[in-house]
Amino acid sequence: MRILTWLLRLSLFLFMFIFALKNTAMVNLQFFFGQVWQLPLVVLLLGFFAVGVLLGILAVVGALFRERRVSAGLRRELARLAPASLPEPVREP
Repeated sequence: MRILTWLLRLSLFLFMFIFALKNTAMVNLQFFFGQVWQLPLVVLLLGFFAVGVLLGILAVVGALFRERRVSAGLRRELARLAPASLPEPVREP
């Protein structure tokens, strides 16, 4: 299974590397007020991909913290209720 995983990683890397080599043409990125940047297409694509990943992570962070807060509250409640729900231990003389 480990070999299969590494083969998959290698094939994905080679695919992305060949894709990058094929997309080296210069493109114009036009901003407001007539500002223009010239950069290779692959740099532009990788930049927008990275921004998309960052925005996706930021979209999940709020829900993650909310779930952690709820989980911590439930743990505190369980710790508070658990000793009360356990029967008294039997003490022998």
